[in-house]
Amino acid sequence: MQYAVRGEVVIAADRINKELKDDPNSHPAYDHIVFTNIGNPHSVGQHSLTWPRQVLALCNLPDSVGIDHPQASTLFPSDAIERARKIKHGSLNDQGTGAYSHSQGVISFREDIAKFIEDRDGGVPSNPNHIFMSNGASRSIDMILTTLLADETCGLMIPIPQYPIYSATIGLRGAHPVGYYLDEENSWSINMDHLEKQLADAIAKGIKDVVKFCSKHRLVLLSDEVYQENVYDENAEFFSAKRAAYETGLLEKDAIELVSFHSTSKGLYGECGHRGGYMEIVGMDKIVQQQIYKLASSALCPNLDGQIMLDLMVKGPQPGSISYESHEKEKKDIFESLKRRAKLVTDGLDSIPGFKCTPAQGAMYCFPSIEMPEMAIQAAEAKGTAPDTLYALSLLEETGICVVPASGFGQKEGRYGFRTTFLPPEEELKRCVELFKQHHESFCAKYSDDA
Repeated sequence: MQYAVRGEVVIAADRINKELKDDPNSHPAYDHIVFTNIGNPHSVGQHSLTWPRQVLALCNLPDSVGIDHPQASTLFPSDAIERARKIKHGSLNDQGTGAYSHSQGVISFREDIAKFIEDRDGGVPSNPNHIFMSNGASRSIDMILTTLLADETCGLMIPIPQYPIYSATIGLRGAHPVGYYLDEENSWSINMDHLEKQLADAIAKGIKDVVKFCSKHRLVLLSDEVYQENVYDENAEFFSAKRAAYETGLLEKDAIELVSFHSTSKGLYGECGHRGGYMEIVGMDKIVQQQIYKLASSALCPNLDGQIMLDLMVKGPQPGSISYESHEKEKKDIFESLKRRAKLVTDGLDSIPGFKCTPAQGAMYCFPSIEMPEMAIQAAEAKGTAPDTLYALSLLEETGICVVPASGFGQKEGRYGFRTTFLPPEEELKRCVELFKQHHESFCAKYSDDA
């Protein structure tokens, strides 16, 4: 089992980070590590949204020093106090955040999630009994894969590049990954002809094509939708797999099995540490859903802070309330900054000779390809490592920038590169782009035929 996002390069970065703390002069070229290896917004400077944290704090405080304190209104806005009161006395039945909840999550929270999904998808019905809250979307993914992957006779089709948690979990379950390559030249889109070919090999155009494909071949579709708010291309919009299944008539015919995932860790909240997530299950046999419930029950319940944060994400302050405008402004500011940073890093990397970087239409990452010197490829082989791991370690040692080698996500034969977030502050990213350029020049010179 391998997990590149926290793999060899990150371990080396943690070591250097400790060395810098012990001796600030240990690495003269830089005084800190820039961690761009993982989508962890708050760790690199993104501030938490104010209103959700106010409500969460009030939910965790005893009533006497929180919602019922005579001076509470001098510290907290009235709509935060009222929402916390409803959660504590209504949703949590006066049991507080220290008690276990239902294994699928608090029912009123799941009802709010269902309403959020219905509003998002233009009125397509959502059943709160088919929603499982979890400690982040990754826990939901693990639960569903544990249910679906029985043994070595099972396979999972995953896009390449892929999120390493899928391949890691597949390996842990003893099943087989069936990769299909995304089209880098076409904004990492899906090539349906290639998808058909890969399925055929495994057995012996948009999201609507995908749901039809899964229905046709009786495949369970797992739709990771944690970046649905992070769409920066003005000509693009988020379109859920469930809505696609509805508009193609597959939901009405009960002709598709679908699981979609969402989280508080990404989007504009970035609340990774609170571990709030959910999955919605559509079209699955009741017996299968019962097995998923048993699996959820074995962990007793998702953490309450994560459940509350998720409820606040899908049902924020209402229009006209005292916190509404400030909350929306904070979210807009984060979004516009992410949009600027996406362009800054994409354009910056793409301008470096030997780099090619597809524009980031959404999410939090850039995935450039790089021209790798033949001598570097040979040096990596001699060391028993991947060429882009050699490159990423060199980048870390020289500049203090921690990225993830592209080989950790899977890529076409002969392609080399890395994945970087664009989450650090804008001024830091401008500095990083220049360092990417300087490092590539020195790396290529080091491994040139004339070196």
